[in-house]
Amino acid sequence: MGGKCPSRKVKKRRFSHKTARRTKFLLKGDDAVYEELQKGDSEKKPLPRDEDLPGMGQYYCLHCDRYFANVDVRDEHFKTKRHKKRLKQMSGPAPHTQLDAELAAGMGMPDNGPTLMSM
Repeated sequence: MGGKCPSRKVKKRRFSHKTARRTKFLLKGDDAVYEELQKGDSEKKPLPRDEDLPGMGQYYCLHCDRYFANVDVRDEHFKTKRHKKRLKQMSGPAPHTQLDAELAAGMGMPDNGPTLMSM
């Protein structure tokens, strides 16, 4: 009567629906969102209708790069800590640039320090 369950012998990795859902709506990088915010009001276009996006793509948070199902959900999102942190981050200096990435990887100009004496 005792013993282990026979299904415990085989450990399967099940396909996670969450990962498939996450990749469905890819987010823009911080630098792309920052550039979008820096554009003037004249360059911003009205949102097109898209059946694949929540709320037909009409309820969008530009700072967080997220779509919402309706106005109420979007307005609740505006009150969250996550949105407020993102606002503060995007209102400051540019998040990162290609030059920053190259310097971090050691591909920028070498900095050998000041020349002390020439012999």
